[in-house]
Amino acid sequence: MKIRYSYLEEQFRDYQVIFDKIAEVVKTGDYTLGKAVSEFEGKFAERIGAKYAVGVNSGTDALFLSLKALGVGPGDEVITVPNTFIATVGAIVATGARPVFVDITDEYVINPDLIEDAITSKTKALMPVHYAGVAADMDRIMAIAHRHAVPVVEDSCQAISATFDGKCVGTFGVTGGFSLHPLKNLNVWGDSGVIVSDNEEIRDRLVLLRNHGFRNRDEVDMFGYNSRLDTVQAVVGRHLIEDLDWITETRIKWANKFDEALAKLPEFITVPRRRPNKRYVHHLYMVMVKERDSLLAYLHEQGIDAKVHYPIPLHQQRCSAHLGYKEGDFPVTEAQAKSIITLPGHQHLEEADIDYMIEKIKGFYL
Repeated sequence: MKIRYSYLEEQFRDYQVIFDKIAEVVKTGDYTLGKAVSEFEGKFAERIGAKYAVGVNSGTDALFLSLKALGVGPGDEVITVPNTFIATVGAIVATGARPVFVDITDEYVINPDLIEDAITSKTKALMPVHYAGVAADMDRIMAIAHRHAVPVVEDSCQAISATFDGKCVGTFGVTGGFSLHPLKNLNVWGDSGVIVSDNEEIRDRLVLLRNHGFRNRDEVDMFGYNSRLDTVQAVVGRHLIEDLDWITETRIKWANKFDEALAKLPEFITVPRRRPNKRYVHHLYMVMVKERDSLLAYLHEQGIDAKVHYPIPLHQQRCSAHLGYKEGDFPVTEAQAKSIITLPGHQHLEEADIDYMIEKIKGFYL
């Protein structure tokens, strides 16, 4: 049996329907910030429970432009985690600010107990990451942010539809950034992203920043960037968002099946906590395992396209050398990087696929 990690072929099997919708864009020539963009933004905001959504050209820019809208720049610091994808920290560095890392919990998200010790007079934003579709502890994070008057920009790029206390991630902070990259739960045919906010002033600033600072065709209010969500990509997103509930519920179903089976092997596998006040959307289904590298090779031999996210934490990457961190600074992150494995868990799998993976994992250990 062959179980692929990528599901793009199945996800867009109805591509002809999308082609027909794109044809309407071609007929009108409405390629840049077209009608489909505003329609998709409206649908996205409604699904997330935000007042506003601003389409941009990537999840990376969703974070970068959010920080720029808050005035973050050289000499400032932004607190985040070292176990995330490079784009989180890259967005901070692109503003000229310095990323400050805080270790994580056994749920893969920022540890609120460690945040206040990292806050200095230079801290201009907190950027919790809802990593792998796991909501960070937003009640405690927002309490810290209010206490220190530091704005929160949520990295929700991997967590569309994840909730904390029934509220969607991305809607707690001043802004929330989402990615529509082809491997995300809600995806399009290239790089795209969305920023949500309930703050009208921030929304207006973001609309300027994503389009060179244009107030209108002839007036420029500020120096901005070229970070528009393409109309064609908005058509794809507008089409697929109708399937978001099915996508999310199917991933949750497979994760629950994995959890139940793998939790019966506690001497070999650690399934992370699942708390009742969080909705886990499982962009990545990850567990910590013994003999990770040997298991990974074995699963590949069995036709299972398992992955590792990510074997080298960001504080140990060459690009972060100037930050001065060393091995041992973030022990939870480092331990997880050596033991985490990601199993295919997407919505286009069948129950037999999940059973097969569980059988092979059990066979490896037992």
